[in-house]
Amino acid sequence: MVLRQLRSLWRKLLRLERPRQPPGIWRSRDTASVLLVCALVALVASWPWLVEPNLRPGMSAPFTARAPKAARVVDSTALEERRQEMVPRTTVQVVDQQTNQLLRQQLERGLQAVEQQANAEQPRVEPVAITAEERAWLKTVGPAELTAWGREVRQAQLRMLSQGVAPGLAEGQLLQAATLQLEPLASVPRGLGARLLTNALQGHSNLRSDPGLSQRRIEALITQQGIPTIVVEQGDLITRQGETISPQALDVLDYFGLVNRRPRPLTWLGHFLEALAVAGVLVLVLRRWRACLEPRQALLALGALLVMQGFTLWLGPLASPLVLLVPPALLLAQGLGTPCGLAWLAAGTLLWPLPVTALTAVRLLVAAAVGSVAAVAAGRQRSRAELLQLAVLLPGAGLAVQWLLLQSVLRPSQVDLLSEALLLGGLLMAGLLLAPLVETFFGLVTRARLMELADLQRPLLRRLSVEAPGTFEHTLMIAGLAEEGARAIQADIDLVRTGALYHDVGKLHGPQWFIENQGEGSNPHDALNDPFASAAILQAHVDEGLKLARRYRLPRPLADFIPEHQGTLKMGYFLHQARERDPAIAEEQFRYRGPTPRSRETAILMLADGCEAALRSLPPGTSETEAQQMVRRIVEARQNDGQLAESGIGRAELELLIRAFVRVWKRMRHRRIPYPIPARKAFSA
Repeated sequence: MVLRQLRSLWRKLLRLERPRQPPGIWRSRDTASVLLVCALVALVASWPWLVEPNLRPGMSAPFTARAPKAARVVDSTALEERRQEMVPRTTVQVVDQQTNQLLRQQLERGLQAVEQQANAEQPRVEPVAITAEERAWLKTVGPAELTAWGREVRQAQLRMLSQGVAPGLAEGQLLQAATLQLEPLASVPRGLGARLLTNALQGHSNLRSDPGLSQRRIEALITQQGIPTIVVEQGDLITRQGETISPQALDVLDYFGLVNRRPRPLTWLGHFLEALAVAGVLVLVLRRWRACLEPRQALLALGALLVMQGFTLWLGPLASPLVLLVPPALLLAQGLGTPCGLAWLAAGTLLWPLPVTALTAVRLLVAAAVGSVAAVAAGRQRSRAELLQLAVLLPGAGLAVQWLLLQSVLRPSQVDLLSEALLLGGLLMAGLLLAPLVETFFGLVTRARLMELADLQRPLLRRLSVEAPGTFEHTLMIAGLAEEGARAIQADIDLVRTGALYHDVGKLHGPQWFIENQGEGSNPHDALNDPFASAAILQAHVDEGLKLARRYRLPRPLADFIPEHQGTLKMGYFLHQARERDPAIAEEQFRYRGPTPRSRETAILMLADGCEAALRSLPPGTSETEAQQMVRRIVEARQNDGQLAESGIGRAELELLIRAFVRVWKRMRHRRIPYPIPARKAFSA
């Protein structure tokens, strides 16, 4: 049983990995542009390894050098050490009065328990264990002495709180400090009071960080200490040949231009080829998952990679992986799909152009995790409001995860996590505002944009409903068929439905030439009596539709539905008329110019368009089996005509489409109960 399930899972994975349709063909100049940008990405990624200084600390000096003039040189080693030392020193903590109040209340409860124990005739179970000597002392002490003892314990707590209680202080050290605070008391009441104080303060801290004071501390330290420098006089010996070069000597040599940086061709070439391979694989993955990928969309992904690397090299250690990786991954996942966003995120993480330290590794890990969640969620968002929620939740999640990881393995004060989260949120908000411009310029089709274009109040759809009402009703019917078919084979439902709404907009150039808009009137093709002219009119509805798509700036994936839903089908009626006049007429003159469907979605629409009229014309008594046979004949005719060769739809999926179309037909032909209409009553004048 388990083996059968594993075999089924393996076959499913193989089906997922098999390309559904071949990718579109790019022009030579488009391919050259993409390759050029790939090379530029590889060059920027390998830039830090391009040159190497000929001298470094710890190596033997190849020559003796003296200072040509007096100078003050920045000591980079001391500056870095001071910077590392200042990180923990610049966090200023102050006493939190609210926490003090809570700790005082906890001590009061302990003192009340001790007073109750003093007045009780028998021992009681209390939060603080009391020894036999302390119980005897409580029996002999008077109320005034007990009150004075409580006052001393309270004063001792106030002194300890005013000094600040550090988090995680050991119980033994806390007990020792409390005992010292109560030193004037006798040994028995001193021990009892010290345990009360320890019990009230153990595991608590009354300190909190003050950002304002911390900033002033940093400014004061910089002002007081200044930048460490090395004072060099003219003629001073910098290095002696054969001796070890110190970090300070290297800074002085570099200041006077005595350190040469020579190219490292082999090391650089290795990193360059590695980065070039990553960029190339990124483009191949994008084309594999999105066969209709345009060159400008590939350039968008590579350009985002290039901008990320440029900012990383410019900012250096201040570069934030979360800010630089998550927004582009979210944008590409919306416009090109979740796999494309994840592929870009993987490439951006691999091509991080700076050396990876322990801190950078943790931050890259967090950025990759948050970016993956963003890419997966972005592919399912269907409105701008949902994307807005995502833009708010992602920075918070990144802030929390980074703080937890850095708290456990590193010092979180090295990174301003709050500012990073606010910057990420601001970039995501700005991306939402600029998303429509990016979508239009690069031809991206997001879920939110598809939902907006599917609104029946859009100008083009509203015009179709008014000027060609028959075509509009035909469009709605086909949209229902195509949507159910896309759901059956797990195609892009939103793209199919929106594409179906726009596939026949070209009929606006002459609605009266199409049967669904003619009503009971005469057919103008009969008066024309020219099959060639009639065929040109049918082809014109495709050409005019593409013009309207450009005028109304429809995305290319939607515009592709206009020619591909007809493919290269025959105009059978007019071909028959022409051959009645001249049997030698070539069939190619009465075929649409195509192209044939190049995606599963456009193929679904072609089949729905072919089956819609046939399903609508079936008589009321038609059975489900007869309807399936009729739909199957239409589908097989399209397949035998070569219309589905480049669509990527398999035989099993065609069977699922047939059943889906029949399900919609069954919903359409439901019966209604005739309501009795009473005779109208007559009224006398």
